[in-house]
Amino acid sequence: MSIVSISCFRFGTLGSRLWAFSQMQFAHKSMRKLPEIEFYKLLGSGSGEGFTPIPNFGVYAILAVWPNLDQARCQVEGNTIFEAYRKRSVEAANIYLKPYNVRGKWDGKNPFEVTRDENPGPAPEPIGVITRATIKSNSLFSFWKNAPAISKETVNDDIIFKIGIGEVPWFHQVTFSIWTDKSAMMRFAYANGTCHGRAAKDAINKKWFSEELFARFSVVGTNGSWNRKSLDHLRTLNLQNPAPTQEFVEPIH
Repeated sequence: MSIVSISCFRFGTLGSRLWAFSQMQFAHKSMRKLPEIEFYKLLGSGSGEGFTPIPNFGVYAILAVWPNLDQARCQVEGNTIFEAYRKRSVEAANIYLKPYNVRGKWDGKNPFEVTRDENPGPAPEPIGVITRATIKSNSLFSFWKNAPAISKETVNDDIIFKIGIGEVPWFHQVTFSIWTDKSAMMRFAYANGTCHGRAAKDAINKKWFSEELFARFSVVGTNGSWNRKSLDHLRTLNLQNPAPTQEFVEPIH
């Protein structure tokens, strides 16, 4: 059973921002040495809520995959590399996720192991969603011209947490969001007449992406705050109630 951690950091001073930017290159050596780490990505962000092509040099994130929740917490909350980020940041948040449905690839593989269960429970509430895409160079304008309108649609009471992050500006886009429930997420993703719904159809029909991954998660732990709001209210699920694993994950870009 794999556990995914997403750690978000906000940096306030010029010196801390320069340090965080440098870690996009220099932190790889330390990350690769972490015990039991199965996959990781060092991620930058976009301006505003992150869903724009303009980089935000004040917000960075680390996504990592671990064999279990205990190991994830031990490393994320105790290892020196994560502590270095926290000490220099003005705000930090950790979210721990259990994958329950994944479709697609990230760098040619699926990094999120889904645990199969003969008696799956109901879909998780809240539901975490990661989308990741490599945008084709000839589709960059088509993709990003939709971003401002879609960003306005994310001002939505059904979205508990949201951040736009990425590996390479403009080309490698990652979104992470937490929704109150599946139906709320689906309405945003596919509802007729919405900017996101139209963009999702165009992405499929016009083949904007050379690689894509869509994953859903149950939220199994949090700590810290984001946008000055505590994440304690997300602690609603535990590992004793696995979510369905047979459901098909539709693309939500």
